[in-house]
Amino acid sequence: MGKVISFSNKKGGVGKTTTAINMAAYCADFGKKVLLIDLDSQGNATTGLGFSKSALKKSVYNVLIEDEKIANNILPTQVKYLDILPANVDLTGAEVDLVYKRNREHILKTVLESVKNNYDYIFIDCPPSLGLLTINAWVASDSIIIPLQSEYYALEGVSQLMNTIAMVRQHLNPKLVIEGVVITMYDGRALIAKQITSEIKKFFKNKLYEIIIPRNVRLSEAPSHGLPIVQHDPKCVGARAYKALTEEFLSKQK
Repeated sequence: MGKVISFSNKKGGVGKTTTAINMAAYCADFGKKVLLIDLDSQGNATTGLGFSKSALKKSVYNVLIEDEKIANNILPTQVKYLDILPANVDLTGAEVDLVYKRNREHILKTVLESVKNNYDYIFIDCPPSLGLLTINAWVASDSIIIPLQSEYYALEGVSQLMNTIAMVRQHLNPKLVIEGVVITMYDGRALIAKQITSEIKKFFKNKLYEIIIPRNVRLSEAPSHGLPIVQHDPKCVGARAYKALTEEFLSKQK
């Protein structure tokens, strides 16, 4: 049965979607069957894997709100072993629509039951907020990966994030754990980046991945080509970092 992992941070622009896409692609490259669920209404994971949001007639919205079968909305990507449940503009209203649904926090968990056996991993790219979509992701998940940018405000909001995770664990999903924390967009030339990284290590201790993701032009331009970095430029420094991070992640799996 597939392990479900949410990629989450209430702060936007921290490399969350980039991390979800590229870890999913490298897991697939290593022969693991992966489903990536785009739960962010911006749909960046969807476009980052080469799909046009405006051309999509079906998406994760239809599964969550209109009770359509998830298997009918999953699409294969150009990466072997990697599928996606995409997002489009419809997802913008999902937070409001979910309020009126029965067992609203458990909808994603319920729909995933029919496909969990088809995958080794199910990755969920969460929105940069702590609303009902994120709560659905956490209730459905076994664990959470938190991308953190090595900049001054990195730890701002983390305490609220951790408090919300604790509440979900207490009331909705007692098995939920922190899978790991990954430092992204690291600029080794900046003294503040080294200082913030040290603070993050003190805060998260053994949950922090050893591999750090650097700032890299090739990483930032890959989504505009609709490709994960393993296909866009597998030899660049960003690709090597995400490959090593995925190897570290897989080495810690039971």
